[in-house]
Amino acid sequence: MSQQPSAAEHPSERLTIARNTLLAPHAIDEALLERALGVIFQHRADYADLYFQSTRSESFSLEEGIVKSGSFGIDQGVGVRAVVDDKTAFAYSDDLSPQALMQAAQTVRSIAASGGSGSVATPLRSQNQPQLYSSTDPALRLQAADKIALLERIEQLARARDSRVKQVMAGLASEHDIILIARSDGALAADVRPLVRLSVTVIAEEHGRREQGSAGGGGRVDLSYFDDARLQDYVNTAVNTALTNLRARPAPAGEMTVVLGSGWPGILLHEAVGHGLEGDFNRKGSSAFAGRLGQRVASKGVTVIDDGTLPGRRGSLSID
Repeated sequence: MSQQPSAAEHPSERLTIARNTLLAPHAIDEALLERALGVIFQHRADYADLYFQSTRSESFSLEEGIVKSGSFGIDQGVGVRAVVDDKTAFAYSDDLSPQALMQAAQTVRSIAASGGSGSVATPLRSQNQPQLYSSTDPALRLQAADKIALLERIEQLARARDSRVKQVMAGLASEHDIILIARSDGALAADVRPLVRLSVTVIAEEHGRREQGSAGGGGRVDLSYFDDARLQDYVNTAVNTALTNLRARPAPAGEMTVVLGSGWPGILLHEAVGHGLEGDFNRKGSSAFAGRLGQRVASKGVTVIDDGTLPGRRGSLSID
């Protein structure tokens, strides 16, 4: 189940949220963004961008039947980047102020020799993009007491599932990310990204042997995503895994066929070949896949799809 943006939500609303969060409270406007990009292009530059971000994060964890810890944090700042040929300069400030922004722009300008090339930053214009998730802060859907009760509910479900369950650990985390990007080609875009995650780990014991199982899920949704049916599913998976491990024998060593399904196993694929598929290595020709666009590079029958546009999924992004 995934949550879609409300019908009333429009891409421009996200830009408004970003302006009101990242720019207006700090006396920054789009004219200043254009001036900062213009400062970079006083020297020869091929490309530049400004990346503003504010992240609100919160987490709770349960162990030994009680919620032992909780955390809350807000991080914000701006990054300024300039690219000249194969060189990249980057400056960052956690002080969102006109002075800090202009100083960062002057810092990255030093990547290139003085003397303009005729290239100039283009006036900014807003960009629209598909909205793959709601802009609502996911943590606001539940009060702190309700979040604690949710974790305690997991503890109860796991212990009720099987008497061999001796310990339950659970974690609940949420994040609300607001970004705004201004590029030297004139693109101005914003995104408001929710992200939640619930994890469950149980330890089961039988005849002196202890094993564990884990489960969990989440995505770019809010905390109401974790209803009773979903909690029970996570608990069942974690408990069943732990009980299966109690009876498991050591796996044989040596080469063997491995079948990867969709979802998290994609991480193994990424670590095996993913970096070689990244654009910079292919542009420089240092990748084994460089120049092989349109050619088969894997065994017959292997198809890999990396889709970052699935609504509500953890890895999806409206803009990148």
